[in-house]
Amino acid sequence: MQTIQQEIDERTNLTSSNKLELLLFRLGDDANLDRNELFGINVFKIREIIPMPTITAMAGAHPHMMGVVDLRGQIIPVIDLPAVAGCTPKTGLNILLITEYARSTQAFAVESVEDIVRLDWRQVLSAEGNAAGGMVTSLARLDGDNSDRLAQVLDVETILRQVMPSSEPVVDPASIGPMVDIKPGTVILAADDSVIARTMIEQGLEAMGLPYLMCKTGKEAWDQLQAISAKAQDEGKTVHDRIALVLTDLEMPEMDGFTLTRNIKQDPRFSTIPVVIHSSLTGSTNEAHVKKVGADAYVAKFVAEDLADALRQALSAVH
Repeated sequence: MQTIQQEIDERTNLTSSNKLELLLFRLGDDANLDRNELFGINVFKIREIIPMPTITAMAGAHPHMMGVVDLRGQIIPVIDLPAVAGCTPKTGLNILLITEYARSTQAFAVESVEDIVRLDWRQVLSAEGNAAGGMVTSLARLDGDNSDRLAQVLDVETILRQVMPSSEPVVDPASIGPMVDIKPGTVILAADDSVIARTMIEQGLEAMGLPYLMCKTGKEAWDQLQAISAKAQDEGKTVHDRIALVLTDLEMPEMDGFTLTRNIKQDPRFSTIPVVIHSSLTGSTNEAHVKKVGADAYVAKFVAEDLADALRQALSAVH
């Protein structure tokens, strides 16, 4: 346990080109296949790992909420992750993963922690459209391109929205502020691998009156950007006549947001297009990385008003 925790503390300070550190863990036997599959979560989301403490049950809580834990004076909600994923632990819920996500702290109960692996995002494939459903964003090939050993990367955004839904509307048009005018014919190019995140982003952009083109991965956004640029050139125009701003998540299969941003800012065709990074990976380390790759703004998920402010500022800087 201590070795895993030490690795997390050390590796969250590392920066790699289009790479991620994945914490692997198990939840128990799958209800359908009777197999104990591997799951993964980005190390950047993990604050610490602890043996299962005493949990205080909360009256009227969601069935997948175990209750809360008092961790050094902080009350943290505890989610039964095997129950969410439809798994049955053989040895019990032994470990808590304390995570920091989208300006909040929460704990996920798991059966066991296996390892930390460093992967290239190209080893991580989108799970959308497969049998994985809405709780898995991607599948990680753990041993390279020819590997059949896979880990399921969970969509934490969707899980939190299901287990701890907010009573407030995600996007309140009245609080977003006035509509935003951009150059006619241009759109916001947005990329996010989470279904729930894309839905919230789309609602926010629509409330601002901003047309958009939505992508599911950084690679898809990069390919779209190049195709749009080529088509604009054929029409005697530039990419700036088609794209007003790029809005990107950080964690995405195939190409992460850091690499997408770096590609944009290092390409003379695109370097003056504003890039806003919108991510649940908060903290000073990640914000330093954002500045290093040249992003114009960084905003933590998900407060629609903050996103609207960041987009307005980035757009006004080039108009």
